[in-house]
Amino acid sequence: MSTRIVVVGGGTAGARLARRLPVTLLGEEPHAPYNRVLLADVLAGRYAPEVIALPGTREPARLGTRAVRIDRATRTVECADGSRVGYDRLVLATGSNPVLPPLRGLRGAALPAGVHPFRTLDDCLALRAAVRPGARAVVVGGGLLGVSAARALAELGADVVLAQQGERLMERQLDAHASALLREHVESLGVEVHTECRVGGLRQRDGAVTAVELADGFVLDAQVVVLACGVRPRVALAREAGLDVATGIVVDDELRTSDPYVHAVGDCAEHAGRVYGLAGPALEQADALAEVLARETGTEASDASTPVPTAPYTGTRALTRLTLTGPRPLDLAAFGEVTARPGDDTVQLTDPTRGAYRKVVVRGDRLVGGVLLGDLAAVGALARAWEGDEALPEAPLLHLLTHDGGS
Repeated sequence: MSTRIVVVGGGTAGARLARRLPVTLLGEEPHAPYNRVLLADVLAGRYAPEVIALPGTREPARLGTRAVRIDRATRTVECADGSRVGYDRLVLATGSNPVLPPLRGLRGAALPAGVHPFRTLDDCLALRAAVRPGARAVVVGGGLLGVSAARALAELGADVVLAQQGERLMERQLDAHASALLREHVESLGVEVHTECRVGGLRQRDGAVTAVELADGFVLDAQVVVLACGVRPRVALAREAGLDVATGIVVDDELRTSDPYVHAVGDCAEHAGRVYGLAGPALEQADALAEVLARETGTEASDASTPVPTAPYTGTRALTRLTLTGPRPLDLAAFGEVTARPGDDTVQLTDPTRGAYRKVVVRGDRLVGGVLLGDLAAVGALARAWEGDEALPEAPLLHLLTHDGGS
């Protein structure tokens, strides 16, 4: 008798598992699994929704099926349609929810007309349908998601304002100089950028948003508001089932929760005190878990498209990459610690005429971080040196930034 593996969640991690193993995939969204990283390109009209679909699953997925309860005693998952699905091994790949800021005028689950999160394909399609050339759009949040959304809205012809509470754009990934270059590029697309400003509330008329109020009293007229304030692991299902939950669902090096028959991967999982919230770690966790489940259940796992990490899973060194189009497209990549500590060595190369910037931080004989904008020729070699966490060769540090090594 074959082992029943049930996966809850059809995002990046869940879809990867369902491609590598014969599982029952319960996907809450009605769409086939898709690449969430490319949603901004769908919003901008560069890709049709079907273009971002992920490779097919080994077994037909149950789409539009929301899991509402886990009964660990009987090993069943109860769904919103009343059906029950039995499992021998359960994988929670429930992803994350967008963070909705505590704003005046934003109460309860129902958002005012014109206010949009930007997390799912349905969010993306609804936003695209709402935006017309000349529409006044305010994006709240200047991280990776907010910058991507602002760029896409500008391509649609909207008048875009990007409001960031922090000191600079993408402050979690970029240093001050790189962030300043990114801001210049975003503004060259016609986006008005405000940093160090806190959004206080929304103004409405007849249930539709009309403006965004900043904490200092300044008012931004808005027909469309995009909330890009980050994400939070989706853990309610796990918590209600009595599993250990901190920020995310706590897992060990075999991606196993506090119940030996239940695993968790992707945005909802917390490994060694860290929740990644990025596609790269989600894929690595899914591949590592596929090997664990194949070994434990005697199931044959299909080959992954990349080298497969085997358990124990020890964490992921995640690289952030982003391409912003425009009159002069901008590529950026960042990894590790981009701000040096006392005693660290730092090498920077800047080419103002090309808008290019490269920087690496070296601690002792280890590469601990770097950021590149405009010219990513060296990113392949740098990423390998960082991911390997091995002693750097005895060569001038400038060599790190001038050797392309393939990107």
